[in-house]
Amino acid sequence: MSFFTITLLAIGLSFDTFAVSITCGIARKHIVFWEAFRVAVVFAFFQSTMPLLGWGFGLAIKSVIEPIDHWLALALLCLIGIKMIVEAFGREETNSALDPLNPKVLFTLALATSIDAFAVGIGFVAVKVNMLHAYLIIGSVTFLVAMLGMLFGKSIGSVLGKRMEIIGGLILIGLGLKIVIEHVG
Repeated sequence: MSFFTITLLAIGLSFDTFAVSITCGIARKHIVFWEAFRVAVVFAFFQSTMPLLGWGFGLAIKSVIEPIDHWLALALLCLIGIKMIVEAFGREETNSALDPLNPKVLFTLALATSIDAFAVGIGFVAVKVNMLHAYLIIGSVTFLVAMLGMLFGKSIGSVLGKRMEIIGGLILIGLGLKIVIEHVG
């Protein structure tokens, strides 16, 4: 998988984080740089570690999934993308009890926004991926997205949250189609 493709994947995965970070910025309008930095580091760690864990799991079951690996990657990415799009339409924005500086809240948000990345990691078994590059790119993109989301949340509110999840879902679906086209073609 190329640097560009991994970067697109990282952007698609980080839209959940962006939406949650906007909400964090709305909830903590006076969040200072080091607090936002800490929140972004936790999001980035979870988002980059989950694909690694999924990849390890996928390797363990590789012989079973190898004949259908490209279809599995398509299915996982499409399911995640569709889930993101559906959730964007079905969720109401709330932020009254959100305190991203509370460790329990922060770890729950980080885990919730990175669960989909585990499934993507399983899909990595189907394609040649340098996991160190993927880990670093996904972590870096997520960190930047989280920082930007909190900044936007402080300044523009929750106007973009749902739209960003829809775009992220479409990117993931597109990547799944790209994997199948490359494998079949």
